[in-house]
Amino acid sequence: MNTLTKKIVRRLQIIEGQVRGLREMVEKDKYCIDIITQSSAVKQGLSNVEDMLMEGHLSHCVVKQIQDGSTKKAVGEILKVYKLKRK
Repeated sequence: MNTLTKKIVRRLQIIEGQVRGLREMVEKDKYCIDIITQSSAVKQGLSNVEDMLMEGHLSHCVVKQIQDGSTKKAVGEILKVYKLKRK
């Protein structure tokens, strides 16, 4: 497992714990603002994971696609992710 993969897995483990905590907060009928704050932290964590994945994809896969002459495919993937991030 490479360094980036290890970092992503670690972050996902943290997010997994946050989601479990979020579920417990809802089950225990905790204060709404506290639940919303925790939910925001989970969303930010997932966004950070997406950013890490995108950086890895751009710096390795897309570069390789362009070097191999698959420029159209590389551009298509970049645009797809860009559109997903805008939603």
